[in-house]
Amino acid sequence: MADMDVDIAIIGAGPAGMAAAIAATANGARVALLDEQDACGGQIYRAIQSAPPERLRILGPDYAAGLALADRFAASGALHIAGAAVWQVTREHTVHYLRGGRVASLQARQVILCTGAMERPFPIPGWTLPGVLTAGAAQILLKSADVVPAEPVVLAGCGPLLYLLGWQYVRAGVPIRAIVDTTDGADHQRALAHLGGALAGWRYLKKGLALMRALKRSGVPFYKGATGLHVEGETAVQALRFTSGGSAQRIETRAVLLHQGVVPNTQFTWALRAAHRWNDAQLCWQPMVDEWGALDLPGILVAGDGGGIGGAVAAALQGELAGLAAAHNVGKLDAARRDRLAAPLRAALRSNLRIRPFLDALYRPKTANRVPADDVVVCRCEEVTAGDIRGFVQLGCSGPNQTKSFGRCGMGPCQGRQCGLTVTEIIADARNVSPQEVGYYRIRPPIKPVTLGELAREA
Repeated sequence: MADMDVDIAIIGAGPAGMAAAIAATANGARVALLDEQDACGGQIYRAIQSAPPERLRILGPDYAAGLALADRFAASGALHIAGAAVWQVTREHTVHYLRGGRVASLQARQVILCTGAMERPFPIPGWTLPGVLTAGAAQILLKSADVVPAEPVVLAGCGPLLYLLGWQYVRAGVPIRAIVDTTDGADHQRALAHLGGALAGWRYLKKGLALMRALKRSGVPFYKGATGLHVEGETAVQALRFTSGGSAQRIETRAVLLHQGVVPNTQFTWALRAAHRWNDAQLCWQPMVDEWGALDLPGILVAGDGGGIGGAVAAALQGELAGLAAAHNVGKLDAARRDRLAAPLRAALRSNLRIRPFLDALYRPKTANRVPADDVVVCRCEEVTAGDIRGFVQLGCSGPNQTKSFGRCGMGPCQGRQCGLTVTEIIADARNVSPQEVGYYRIRPPIKPVTLGELAREA
């Protein structure tokens, strides 16, 4: 028996979730939005409502823009269940969550999953050493607690977040030893085919170029076309080794921040057994949805980066569309008005996504940084290497689920979040088939850890 009934349950309080809640409540739906954090904002706008002026200055206008959306959500009338770790969503629209050490549940007529993105695994030699973080994790520390590295850092990889964090660190006074960029001439050549879309999205292009110029003006050393990345160290990071411009390089540092893009967080959609497809442009899995974000399961929708990477503005637009669709599905909004409200949103969404093919082509992660050498650890939880997985394939392992039986790969606390994409690609490469044919882990609840004691207290 659920503790509460609502028209629409929304999972995730990032831009997509907040926008969905605003749209649905504005059209008369009873909405509950659940999120693991204590305040709304998601990862992109984390702690936006409590950010002091100096943090707003450091993080820049794109972060500050989230304040208006957060304020609109706070005034929307939607029920915000903060500090709630959702550990299961059923096909019957029951949402189970853990809050304050107690489990609870609610029943909804519609569910909108706004679970956002996670950073792509970056399995290179030494990536498990203390002192190696992802750029996204480092940015979360900055957004939530004003915590920055005490020593000079090296940022390595590719993608807009790498330059954005570097720019924010410069504004925060953090010394940057180097930016080691894996993007090379072939990437620029491939991206030229999508230059028309990039020019149509010139505002995003202008922002990116401004970040690069600001970093160069500040004197941050740049290394382009970097290959052979290797983090050195015995018990902690000591240096980053790589090749750039045909020359071997070694930069001493105690902090390396890795990043090669973000991918949809699909744990809930896999657990629901929804249909997924391999997106070869973004090199990741994404759930298959219709124009409103609806899955192939009645009454469950996806909005934002959890359905495909598009960025914060696109996520909010997709959230608003999903909110309208869900309000219509529960009888609060007729089809004509839904479509009329959706038309300008769709136009804005198309405009915002036009630059996406250019970015996907320019910042496509290198195969060597996704499908690592045999001695590189892939499953950090169970310490399974890429060589172990290739050995499993030789013994007859055909997909990620079987690696669990062969060597516990994907069975640790992260439930495959940190290794799933890598395992799929290693097996696909070893078998010389497509990732679509290989598949992904069979995700089961609980999506988030729940103790037997917590479940027993509910019983």
